[in-house]
This record gives sequence, structure tokens and C-alpha cells, in this order.
Amino acid sequence: MKISIKKFLVLSILLITLLLNNFNIVYAETISEPEITSRSAILIDNKTGQVLYNKNADEKMFPASTTKILTAIIVLENCDLNETVTASYDAVSNIPEGYVTAEIQGEEQFTVEQLLEMLLVLSANDSANVLAEYVGGSIDSFVSMMNTKANELGLTNSHFTNPYGLQNENHYSTAHDLAIIMQHCLENEDFRRIAGSVSCSIPATNKSGVRSYTSTNQLILPDNPNYYSYVTVGKTGFTTEAGHCLVSCAYKNDLELICVILGGSIVNGVSTRFPETKALYEYGFNNFSLKNIANPGDVITEIEVSNGSPDTKSLDLAFTDSIYALVKNSDLNTNYTPEIQLNSNISAPITQGDVLGKVIYNIDGIEYESDITATHNVETSQLLQFVLNIGGMIIVLLIVFEIFFSTKKKRKK
Repeated sequence: MKISIKKFLVLSILLITLLLNNFNIVYAETISEPEITSRSAILIDNKTGQVLYNKNADEKMFPASTTKILTAIIVLENCDLNETVTASYDAVSNIPEGYVTAEIQGEEQFTVEQLLEMLLVLSANDSANVLAEYVGGSIDSFVSMMNTKANELGLTNSHFTNPYGLQNENHYSTAHDLAIIMQHCLENEDFRRIAGSVSCSIPATNKSGVRSYTSTNQLILPDNPNYYSYVTVGKTGFTTEAGHCLVSCAYKNDLELICVILGGSIVNGVSTRFPETKALYEYGFNNFSLKNIANPGDVITEIEVSNGSPDTKSLDLAFTDSIYALVKNSDLNTNYTPEIQLNSNISAPITQGDVLGKVIYNIDGIEYESDITATHNVETSQLLQFVLNIGGMIIVLLIVFEIFFSTKKKRKK
């Protein structure tokens, strides 16, 4: 049976098409930088602090209620969650109209944890004042603690005048500074838990019945159109002057990113802080990964200790710490060459674990480093020690002879 060349080609194309359709071929998706309309934004990696996206991130902006993440961490670092707090009339009576409150009453009692839930889930401004008075002794003293904390964190473009984000010309921060504050907050597991709560229920108090609240962060609400399953923590903020703000954190594939949106707006009835935060996270997760460069105990180099014994002088040096670097997905298979800095005058005896230098990787302008240590003991060479001992004895004898003959000559004179 003869088959024409034309039929053969058609059958070949059909066969190839069928084969391709039966293979699940996955290509790494790369997403270009999203268009961000908010006035300021930043995306950073929590582990390394590396900036993945930046739009006016160092421009001073009004932070509105994102201020409360700083308030929360100061409270957490100075109180136990089960401490009882009594609200003063002054703390709950001076909240301006239009600012969210939990309707806390004077002399009402709560635990610190309940007040933090109202602070971070509902974004209750009266709760911020009550906590500030309790921790600082007065709101002014607490504000001093906020600015001291900002200085400790190395923030250069932030200043706070109140604990909840009340609009004030002298109350400002930047997207970058707020990302650094969030980095610090995420070191505290209680902060993660409370700031990541979808809702909270406050038991009846001496002044009120049960209160229940839902988070203002739509990204963590499963039934909300803006839900983004990878977001774990977030704090919203809004004033007319500040616009729509959001500081949040998301985790996916061992990568934890922090995103800050400041000066967002309303487009088609939706606050841009939510879709733009999602777009930045997708950009980060689809373009970057953590690359494991080294683990503790991995050997980086071998040296020879010149005065070491023959069986111990060859010495492997190993990493003390793990090194993870944030790299572009296109660079995941790249082998990076480190700079090895050895201590001067390395000599025996050396004990296993002694730090003998450090190793530095410079990747995309970020330095990652680890100490390097001895993997075994290095004993001093016995032959060398013998030679040194003989040399020392000869020197001593020469000195003794010199003294003896000098004394003898003086006597003759």
C-alpha cells in the first residue's frame, strides 16, 4: 500500500498534536511589574529585607491606622496578654467623630489580649488610647515610646504623635519604614496570630455584653471577592488625607513577603489597596525564590596550617550558619562564587569549632555571610616543637655564656 508524501505529512502532524496534548508541559510563569496607582508602595522579602518593588517608598506619607502595628508591638513587648486593664474616661472620650471605636466605656475592664484584638481586627481607636495609657502611664509617654522604638529600628523618615493614626501633619511614615516595622512585628507570634484573625469575639464585661467583630482586611476573608489565600497578616488604614492604606504579609513556597500600600483610592467601588497588594504579591511569588546557598557544616574550603602536625594540618573550614539568598527564578541554577576572608596568623593549636574567618556572597547588591569554623582539632607539630625547644635552649645558653664571659672580663680588669 503506497502512501503519498502529502498524506504522510498530514498523519505525522496529527500524531505529534495528539502526543503533545497528552503531555502536561509546565512552563515557569514570569510576571512583569504591575501598574500601581497608589501613591506609594513597596514589596520586600521578610527574611533578607531585599526590596522587590518600590514606588515612592521613601516618601513621607500619612499612615492612618497602619500606625497600630507599632502600637501593638510595643504593647506586646511590655505586657502579658492576660493582664487586666481598666479604661479611663479620658482615653475613650477624646476620639474624633468619624474614627472607628469599639464603644469602650469609662471604667470598663478588658484583658490586654482583648484590647489588642479590638485594635488589630476592628481597628478600634479607643482601644489604642486605653492600651497607650496603660503601657505608658499617659498617651504622651506612650508616643515617646513609639518614637524611641522607631529610632531603635533605624527608621529615618517616621514620626508619631498618637497611638492610632489620628491625622496630624507631624504624624508620618513611609512605605519602607512601615515594612521594617512589620518585619519586627512578625518576630512576635502573638502579633501574627491576632493580626491574622478573621474575626474576634470579646466576652461580656462589667459594662457591656458580648462584642463580635470581623477583620477590616478583606484579603483574609474567605467569602470576600478580594480574598487572597496566601495573606497571613494585615492592617488597614484610612483617612481622607492618607487615602487607603494596607500593611500586610503573605507566605507561599517558603517565601514570606511584606507589602505596603499607601495613598490608595477607590476605583469602581473597590479600594485599590486590595487588588494592588495582590498584584504585587503575584509579581513577587512568580519572579523570585529563596535559594539555599549553604547549610551549617558544609565545607567551603581547605587550608594547611603550617605549624600543624602532619596528620592534622590539612583543615576543612565549614559554614556556621545557613545562607538563603533571594534570587530571580531565572538565576536558581546559578552557582555563586563567595569571597572568603580568613583570619590573619592562623596557627596551631586549633580546636574544632574555632572561628577562623568568614565567607561573603554578594548577590544583586545584598551581602549574605557566615562565619567559617575548623572541622577538627589541629595539633602543633612535634618536630617543630622540638626544633623550637632546642632553639630556645641554645638562645638561653648563649645568653648565659655572654653574661659569664662579660663578668669574667670585668674581673680581670
